[in-house]
Amino acid sequence: MPIDFEPLTLGHFQVVAITTLIVGVCMLLHYEVFAWLSGKVPQMHVQRRRQRVLALMFALLTLHIVEIWLFAAGYWLLLSIPGTGELVVQGAPGAHFGFLDYVYFSAVVSTTLGLGEIFPVGPIRFLVGTEALVGFLLITWSASFMFIEMGRFWSGQKPPHWG
Repeated sequence: MPIDFEPLTLGHFQVVAITTLIVGVCMLLHYEVFAWLSGKVPQMHVQRRRQRVLALMFALLTLHIVEIWLFAAGYWLLLSIPGTGELVVQGAPGAHFGFLDYVYFSAVVSTTLGLGEIFPVGPIRFLVGTEALVGFLLITWSASFMFIEMGRFWSGQKPPHWG
């Protein structure tokens, strides 16, 4: 039985372009924040290690939230353009989404939680799949960064500058 592939449309190219832009911004943002943090954290005049670790954790959490919002903006933008696809709520076809619904969906995808009550249809699936991969990579990158920094906190080593 032959497989019938969907022909490429303008919507596909729009999704790929916006996805590429968002991924580039997120990767650069992640790197630049790490470069900044690697220089600032050792200079913090904090007496307790716990406060330094917590400050770093809050900074990383904020970074990931900003990246989730960037992808949510991509969903909002692309899904307002005809031909780029749609998000469908299981059991509620034709449901309308507010911006915070896109933020929620983005958080579920970025963390690879994949609850499954909202699913993509059409070209927008490229952005969804890419966000899952990028989210996984950025979370892993942050965990590695945090592991290295925590090791330095406890050993007293001076970290190299990322810039």
